[in-house]
Amino acid sequence: MIEFINVSHAYQRRRQRIKVLENVSLQIEPGELVVLTGSSGAGKTTLFKLLIGEEQPLHGKVVVDGQDISKMSSSLLQYYRRRVGVIFQDYRLLKTRTVFENIAFALEACGTNRAEIKLIVPQVLDLVNLTGKEHHFPWQLSGGEAQRTALARALVHSPQLLLADEPTGNLDAANSKEVIDNLLAINALGQTVILATHDEQLVNNLPGRKLFLQDGKISEQAVKSAA
Repeated sequence: MIEFINVSHAYQRRRQRIKVLENVSLQIEPGELVVLTGSSGAGKTTLFKLLIGEEQPLHGKVVVDGQDISKMSSSLLQYYRRRVGVIFQDYRLLKTRTVFENIAFALEACGTNRAEIKLIVPQVLDLVNLTGKEHHFPWQLSGGEAQRTALARALVHSPQLLLADEPTGNLDAANSKEVIDNLLAINALGQTVILATHDEQLVNNLPGRKLFLQDGKISEQAVKSAA
């Protein structure tokens, strides 16, 4: 269970304080698919940063499974972050490492031994339909393949929560569909998925609960499927 309880957040730019979230309260159930929409700069990325403990709210609490993220010790926060997968619009792949090595890096950083890495990486590659691309470098991949590599990297710790921040922003329609199909398949396995996007057409065609972020506030958004 994810809970935002009266959460407010703002950034200081020179002498001006810019509100991003204002008294936001919401709940997300385990295994839910939530589509977070709103214009660029509305605060979607900020909400994700609060969820992974990269930033702390000015007011209110972000609670996951009964634990206030801002009250976690550094060691507990590090452990919690391993349970959260995050993918970004710009992939963030290591250019000098192959697909296999990019995914393995997330495991190596946590001290996973080589035998386990050799077992886990092929499994997540198969999950995102990248078997056979293990030895390709990022520059040899299509945009969709690069994003699915980033998705595979986010899945290596079997996270219960997956955050996708504008994952199709740099992709054409065909590659976007592949990435979205993967996210839906992962959600169908029982993982909570929160997808942030400002693409109205994408929102219209996705299942799940829609949340609209505007002027620092979140509201439920009823979206009709595109004809």
